[in-house]
Amino acid sequence: MPSTVIVGAQWGDEGKGKVTDLITSDYDFVVRFQGGNNAGHTVKHGERTLALHLMPSGIMDEVAIPVIGNGVVIDPGVLVEEMEMLETEGISCKNLKISCDAHVIMPYHKDFDGADEKRLGENKIGTTKRGIGPCYQDKAARKGIRIQDLLDEKIFRLKIEAALSQKNPILEKIYGLAPYTVDQICEEYLPYARILKPFMTESAQLLNTALREGKNILFEGAQGTLLDIDHGTYPYVTSSSCCAGGAAIGAGVGPTAINKVLGIQKAYITRVGGGPFPTEQRYIEDGGSPEESIIGNLFCTEGHEFGTTTGRKRRCGWFDAVIARYAAEVNGLTDVALTKLDVLSAFETIKVCTAYECEGKIYDYFPMQQSVLFHAKPIYEELPGWKGTDISTCRSFEELPENAQKYVEYIEEIAGVHISIIGVGQDRQQTIVRGWTSK
Repeated sequence: MPSTVIVGAQWGDEGKGKVTDLITSDYDFVVRFQGGNNAGHTVKHGERTLALHLMPSGIMDEVAIPVIGNGVVIDPGVLVEEMEMLETEGISCKNLKISCDAHVIMPYHKDFDGADEKRLGENKIGTTKRGIGPCYQDKAARKGIRIQDLLDEKIFRLKIEAALSQKNPILEKIYGLAPYTVDQICEEYLPYARILKPFMTESAQLLNTALREGKNILFEGAQGTLLDIDHGTYPYVTSSSCCAGGAAIGAGVGPTAINKVLGIQKAYITRVGGGPFPTEQRYIEDGGSPEESIIGNLFCTEGHEFGTTTGRKRRCGWFDAVIARYAAEVNGLTDVALTKLDVLSAFETIKVCTAYECEGKIYDYFPMQQSVLFHAKPIYEELPGWKGTDISTCRSFEELPENAQKYVEYIEEIAGVHISIIGVGQDRQQTIVRGWTSK
C-alpha cells in the first residue's frame, strides 16, 4: 500500500506538475487535496505545454484515476473549461472523480477577493483574485456551498438565497458593487451540475476502499509549504493546508495511509505576491540594486519564471537552506526532487543561504516572528558554478559536471534530506532519477 504525498517545499511553483507527471505511472490514483484554481501546474504533452489549474496532473496518465478531493475549492466554470481543453488535446477525462464535499467558488467570492485586495493597497496579500480565500472563509464559517448542493435545485436555491441575504448588502454598501439574484446564479451554475454530475463521488469512501485493496495513491498538493495557512509566512499565505498533513484531511484518509513524502524544491527559489523573501534578488523597478536586478532577471529569463495562473513575473533569489530545513521538518520529508538545476548553468558562482542575521542574532532555523523574517539578512556560502555547460542531456548523477554534483550534495547535506530526483530541463525526460522508488 505505498502512498506518497507530493508537496512544494518553498513558496510554490517548484515544478510539482512535472514530477507528478513523471512518477504517476507507479500509482493507481492521483489525488489533488487542497487549493483551487489559484494554483497552476505546467505539464508537457507531446509538443504541447499545458497549464492545469484544478485537474490533478495525473490526468495525463491513461491508467491512474484522477481525483479532486474534498479539501479543494472548485470554480465549476473553470473546471468545465479545463475538461474541454483536455478533451480537445485528446486527453480523456472519463476517469475523473470529484468529491461531493468539495466547496464551490461563487461569483461573489471573486468580487470580495478583488475588492479586498484593492482596499489593502500597498499592504495587499497578492492573491490571484480567483475567490479562493473568501470561499474557504465561508467553509470555515459553515456557510459554504458544496458540489453536492448543485444536484438538488431546491436546496441550492435555498442556500443561495441565504448567502445573498448577507453578501448583497456588503457588495452594495461597502464595496459599491452590483448585487446578485438567485435566478442569476442558478442560471449560470445549474448547467455545470448537469455536466459534472457523472464525475461526482464519495471520494473518501472511494480512496479508503482502494487502500484496503492494496492500491497505490499519490496525493498532489498545490502551492508550497511557506504558503500554508498555519506554517507559512502569514498573512502572505493561501487559505488552505499545503503541508503534507493536509493530504489526509483534504482527501479523507488517515495519516497512517501515507508512507512517503516527496518535497519539491527548485535549485534556487521563487515566490509570487507580497511577503518576506530574504534571498530575493530584486528587480530595479522593485528597488533592487543593479547587481541584484541582473541576477533576478537572469533567474527569470533562464527559468521562464512567470506564473502559470497569473502570468506574473516571479520574484527570484538564491537557494535558502533555512527554508529547506524547515520544510523538511513540518512535512516530514523522506525525499526531495530538486528541479531546474539547469538554470544555474548561467552563473559563474552560486550562493546558498545557510542562516539569517537580524539585529546581531544568527538564525539557522526559521524565525518565529514575522518582523524578524522581514528584516533578516541572508548569510551566504558561495560555491563554484559550471557556467556554460549544458546539463540538459545528463541522465545520471555521474554525468553532471563535478561542481553541479557538489552543489546537489551540499544542499542534500545542509537540508538533511536525500535528493532522489533532479530536473535538468523542462521535459519529463530531462530528469535524473537518483534512488527514487515509490515503495
